[in-house]
Amino acid sequence: MRRLVDWFLTLGALSVMATSAMAAAPAPRDVLDTYADIALAGYEDSLTTAKALQAKIEAFLAEPTEERLAEAKAAWLAARVPYQQTEVFRFGNRIVDDWEGKVNAWPLDEGLIDYVDSDYGTESEENPLYVANIIANPSVRISGRMVDASKITKELLSDTLHEAGGVEANVATGYHAIEFLLWGQDLNGTDAGAGARPASDYDTANCTGGNCERRAQYLRTVTELLVDDLTWMVEQWKADGAARKALTADETQGLVAIFTGLGSLSYGELAGERMKLGLLLNDPEEEHDCFSDNTHNSHYYDLIGIRNVYFGKYERIDGSVISGPSVSDLVKAKDAEIDARVRDALDESLAQFETLKKRAETVEAYDQMIGEANDEGNAVVEAALQALIAQTREFERAIAALELGAVQFEGSDSLDNPSKVFQ
Repeated sequence: MRRLVDWFLTLGALSVMATSAMAAAPAPRDVLDTYADIALAGYEDSLTTAKALQAKIEAFLAEPTEERLAEAKAAWLAARVPYQQTEVFRFGNRIVDDWEGKVNAWPLDEGLIDYVDSDYGTESEENPLYVANIIANPSVRISGRMVDASKITKELLSDTLHEAGGVEANVATGYHAIEFLLWGQDLNGTDAGAGARPASDYDTANCTGGNCERRAQYLRTVTELLVDDLTWMVEQWKADGAARKALTADETQGLVAIFTGLGSLSYGELAGERMKLGLLLNDPEEEHDCFSDNTHNSHYYDLIGIRNVYFGKYERIDGSVISGPSVSDLVKAKDAEIDARVRDALDESLAQFETLKKRAETVEAYDQMIGEANDEGNAVVEAALQALIAQTREFERAIAALELGAVQFEGSDSLDNPSKVFQ
């Protein structure tokens, strides 16, 4: 009898454990809400730091000294930290993906905007506006018609010049246009050093580079546009915002959107287009923040953004934390082993990117790491991108565990068909 009682007690305990495990699985809608809350917080922080950047730029333009320029550059670097953590919301969210090119498009043909070194060249078969130099020219011919550029307005930059002629390299707005206007070209190749634009490029009383007043007008206007664009995106993630509504309209498709972003940023975008491509070509121009030599941080915070979403936790710039039910919780409830594999893969990626970041800060910049014949630097970048590929495979396991069906990740020729890169 005692054995029978013990058996029933054991069975009851197992039943309670099973019920408890089931209860631990969050509702998909709660997971979607956490994701949207993190998106909102990330874009709010991006807007806050963009406004801080705007204030530093205004102070610099009022007093164009090297000290004020350094402060504006520091504000730009700080603004990249929260923004890069929002890139994980691309790909799966059409509203974000359609908008992203306004604020973070790269690489750019900087000759569209301002003066460039003679080594840059004077023409491009792919881009008639390769050296249009809007700052120096009050009119420009685009697709056969003359355009009045005498006043550098938001409309001129965003509606007329940005991707003019259907050429994606005609980047007239966003973080990287501002980066170029603050740092200037990086003419060091794979040698040490970033862009070195002098503050006097904005000093109308002691002007270098010519057209200092128009250059200041461009910098002021493009920064205003960045603030406008981020303000708009913040609205999309509020309670009644279009991005949040689209995400939560269908719970299954909302989860698909989350994993599409996780896998696409990990694989095609970051591992492929932003890392492997530059490594294959050994090209210092194939780095994300190429004027400022900040690429290591952009890559690192992309990875942190991926972790934020999987773990359902984001640390804001003020130190407060947004957290809640996560896709990790969902996966763990379905298959704890698969969740553990994803977590391990994410931790391995973090370790590799911390190594990359430390090397960039203490040994050599990212553009030097991807240089030809730099075996040690190349190996650090390769290890980091291979960790991204490995974590993508674990995301695929998680998708299968949640029975979400086929989820399409962004690909990259540099990973999927490297021979095309050299054609």
